[in-house]
Amino acid sequence: MSKPYTLQELLIITAAREIHDYEKVILGVGLPTTAGALAKALYAPHAILMMESGIIDFKPLVPLNHIADVHAIRGFKYATDLFSMFTMTYRGFVDVCFLGVAQVDRFGNVNTTCIGDYYHPVKRLPGAGGAPDFISYAKRTVLTMLGGEFVERLDYFTSPGYLTGGSTRDDTGWYPQGTGPKTIITTQGVFGFDEKTKEVYLAQIHPRVRLEDIKKRVPWELKISPDLKETVPPSAEEIDFIRRFAPAQAIGRKLAMELVIKNSLKGGKDTSSKN
Repeated sequence: MSKPYTLQELLIITAAREIHDYEKVILGVGLPTTAGALAKALYAPHAILMMESGIIDFKPLVPLNHIADVHAIRGFKYATDLFSMFTMTYRGFVDVCFLGVAQVDRFGNVNTTCIGDYYHPVKRLPGAGGAPDFISYAKRTVLTMLGGEFVERLDYFTSPGYLTGGSTRDDTGWYPQGTGPKTIITTQGVFGFDEKTKEVYLAQIHPRVRLEDIKKRVPWELKISPDLKETVPPSAEEIDFIRRFAPAQAIGRKLAMELVIKNSLKGGKDTSSKN
């Protein structure tokens, strides 16, 4: 029987498995940084981790608070500026990037700007940032959708996936051939994109998730891989790494804080009893 794990741990580990050895990877704050740290520690030791701010080839020490948080890293090879990072992406030097999304349509187009009308939004989101550049020019993009949704039509078109599907992205001549989103990791499963139509399909289903529940959250007739697999559960080694590196991400910030307080009080009592 495998070691018990949380959904958040499964998502981090699933993302980490998308990083291959020797790849150059753009990471964002949060889940991607922890996934990068895990991959570099366990199965991609030669991967070059990079931050949008210009920190190149680093080994995360603790989870980062922002994209330029040099206090949370160690051993980085060099630092450059934001402009150089973007031009590096334009010139094809980035193998994979990770982007969190709020809305995604059937062809991988992304909204991270607002929910509802742009001028009278129900919710204002973080915005584009570097997302349009990275998904446009990185060789492949991994999308993470932890609290977002699949939609027929985006409330706002922030970043380009495969446009209207098929060869439309490549036909524009605006993007390097063969680039675009390759994977979407959600709380229910892992999705890929059909090689010809570029439409989303379900590739993996997470343990204890029902297929009918996934279909309910997709507003079109979802394609299912004929080789549909269950997401491989985390190993004990993967779980232990996350709990050492980012306990708040592993079990949730509230519970992590409760454990810190409990352990602090316990430590205080132990100390006093010895005196």
